Amino acid sequence: MRGLLRRPAAWVRQCSLWAASGMLAVNLVAILYGVFTRYVAGGAPIWTDELGRYLIIGTVMLATGAVWIEGSHMRVALIERLLPHRLARLLSWYQWLLTLFLALAGAWLGYRYALSVAMFTSQGLGISRTIPVMSLPVGFALLALLAACHGPRPLPTPHEEPHASSPSDPESAP
Repeated sequence: MRGLLRRPAAWVRQCSLWAASGMLAVNLVAILYGVFTRYVAGGAPIWTDELGRYLIIGTVMLATGAVWIEGSHMRVALIERLLPHRLARLLSWYQWLLTLFLALAGAWLGYRYALSVAMFTSQGLGISRTIPVMSLPVGFALLALLAACHGPRPLPTPHEEPHASSPSDPESAP
């Protein structure tokens, strides 16, 4: 079953990373435009700050699931390595269930919140506040989907690869 879910999970992960990268690029252009208009043209439009805020939140929320499934998010994995195998397995189940529960709760609560702010419009862009706030339930739903596909297996941990000492390296000198 897990093997069956790996390909769709990899596809969702890749698509979310591409979308987050695109949003980050648009965010960079909007911020640079705002800086240019503020310091060169004499006044920045208000929408550049607002768009930058919304895009950075959306970028983070879209990338959250992909970062989690890669094990690249900030966490302390020392306990997992020090515990006996059975307890480490139990800890992996606990982490997986907690992530799944929190992601589903975040998706539900984020969705309800996004719908509750539908009557308000943003000051700079003039759009419904629901549009940017929908990045919360979408991001949490992607995290829940990727966590469910990953299953209760231990998350990968980044390992430092030993580097070959070179003659110019002062630490390798006798």
